[in-house]
Amino acid sequence: MSEFSRTTVTAALIYANGPIHIGHLAGCYLPADIYVRYLRLKKQDVIFVSGTDEHGVPITIKAQKEGKTPQEVVDYYYANIKSSFEDFGISFDIYGRTSDPAHHKMSQDFFLHLYQEGKFIEEVTEQYYDEAADQFLADRYITGECPKCHQPGAYGDQCEKCGSSLSPTELINPKSSLSGASPILKETKNWFLPLDQWQDSLEKYVNSHPEWKPNVSGQVKSWLQDGLRPRAMTRDLNWGVPIPLPDTEGKVLYVWFDAPIGYISMTSQLTADWEKYWKAKDSRIVHFIGKDNIVFHCLIFPAMCMAHGEFQLADQVPANEFMNLEGDKISTSRNWAVWLHEYLQDFPGKQDVLRYALTASSPETKDADFTWADFQTKNNSELVAILGNFVNRAFVLIDKNFEGIVPPKTAGTGLEEDVKQALADIPAKLEAALANYKFRDALVLAMEIARIGNKYLADAEPWKIIKEDKEKAGTVLNYAVQLVAHASVALEPFIPFTAAKLRTALGIQELDWNSIGDFELIPAGQKLANPGLLFEKLEDDVIQAQVDKLTQTKAAMELASKQVNPIKETIDFDAFSKMDLRVGHITAAEKVEKSKKLLKLAVNDGQKERTILSGIAEHFEPSDVIGRQVCFLANLAPRKIMGQESEGMILMAEDADGSLAFMQPSKDIWNGASIS
Repeated sequence: MSEFSRTTVTAALIYANGPIHIGHLAGCYLPADIYVRYLRLKKQDVIFVSGTDEHGVPITIKAQKEGKTPQEVVDYYYANIKSSFEDFGISFDIYGRTSDPAHHKMSQDFFLHLYQEGKFIEEVTEQYYDEAADQFLADRYITGECPKCHQPGAYGDQCEKCGSSLSPTELINPKSSLSGASPILKETKNWFLPLDQWQDSLEKYVNSHPEWKPNVSGQVKSWLQDGLRPRAMTRDLNWGVPIPLPDTEGKVLYVWFDAPIGYISMTSQLTADWEKYWKAKDSRIVHFIGKDNIVFHCLIFPAMCMAHGEFQLADQVPANEFMNLEGDKISTSRNWAVWLHEYLQDFPGKQDVLRYALTASSPETKDADFTWADFQTKNNSELVAILGNFVNRAFVLIDKNFEGIVPPKTAGTGLEEDVKQALADIPAKLEAALANYKFRDALVLAMEIARIGNKYLADAEPWKIIKEDKEKAGTVLNYAVQLVAHASVALEPFIPFTAAKLRTALGIQELDWNSIGDFELIPAGQKLANPGLLFEKLEDDVIQAQVDKLTQTKAAMELASKQVNPIKETIDFDAFSKMDLRVGHITAAEKVEKSKKLLKLAVNDGQKERTILSGIAEHFEPSDVIGRQVCFLANLAPRKIMGQESEGMILMAEDADGSLAFMQPSKDIWNGASIS
């Protein structure tokens, strides 16, 4: 990094069509924030840029579902997302949006630059068109059977079942999501970036970064080996950045053309000196993304920048894999997620607990799984039992024995050199882990400071020493305070709210990375302000409530996706007219011995009481049904069930969850009334 004068850090622009969930956080936002906070502690020139991607089909689909305009949708979710990030402590220097006029202008200027330089190919191609909706269909508005795994419901650009990238014309039996009709192919003109012409340059670029994570280089090299092809940089849509050319109404820039330019346009809104962060050769660019965005950031955006000629290419693209939830893939459409704004409401003041748990389980090299049980363990067994315990013991002992004032170092216990030795290698190892985006390892190293502190206090036993040698006990507690200070610096990138509490408690005005290991950091005589318990134990009922919420979510989604039974074979009117449907009144009910399902019902049909055996015992107690008016089939041939004769059939409806409901008149009807 010594060759660079500044660093531009970006975190993926998220679609403004839904709130933030833990998969987003673990994928790129939390790692990016950790890295930026580390660079700031190193006093480096760094800017942290992100925002919402407010164009593209996901926005229009959401707007259609909610009966709103695209602008209404993005306005709502931008505010929701921005607020959630701020509350969670993601420290962007700017959080912008691609619907901003400044972004539109910069994207159009970028496009015009390439257009005027002759870098595009203008082609007329056939694309799917919905005649009923009278519009061309973007990839996500086309669904069909995946040609590779044969899963129905695959999108025109990707099958979410097998993960294959697709073209709309590859789908089997394609359907329009707008009208449900089969689309036709129709000619349209668009502008393509000939990626194949930049293949050699892109290969050199990728090969010049052997330090990239294997999941990044592997995916990119796979695309390069298959051979790059021209890709359309414009789309036939009404929502997006308009193409700045004559006679192009109804056409916009492809969302993956304008979205990465958003990083640049947002930087231009942050500082008038924005160009040095994107064009200067001594500027370093780092893109934090999820694995589904690798190709766009490592091939398409670099090709755009190469074609433009003025912008630097990313030096690092540390993409993470996916974070799953309780063994299942996080899904916005299925509502299977832990939503950040809901977490912040359910766990007020516990931002750092989630930051810690997600970092400790970060999907850096492979998909990871978030579970509420592990979240509880990370809080109780690590934050409470290790860090919180150490800090609390140190402050309580100083409060109790030294009136909250840091005692001086005098004669030690002989353990102090061991403490220094144990700490000696941590700063360099911690820095190496952070610099190489190994944040899980870095968190372990940062927490090791608290472990060292706990061991030191346990071995030195200042609560015993003080009875005989107060000065020696004071030395132990002075060293303990220095370790608390070191921990506050080392842990600041990971749990900044806790680090801020410790800074206030210790009277530290400003953090400096190089202060880790300085055992004179907190001077003797410094008045401390006990922060109290940093963390509280999470009880089982609190965690179970979250598990229950997910269980209810899964059940609700299963019900929502349940298919209606197909209609039975058509019958003629004569067949229907043979059925004698009547209204009756249940006068008595009892369970049938040795049967779990049957209730024996006495039904007044207006002429007599008839016995009907009904398989509803698992849904109703006898006392629940006595006195109800019901509809029944009166002329069903009697038959024996469990040795008893049944004289009809009660009409019931089954709900999506399997529960039963009686078919009843909307008002009291005389017994024996015919239903027609």
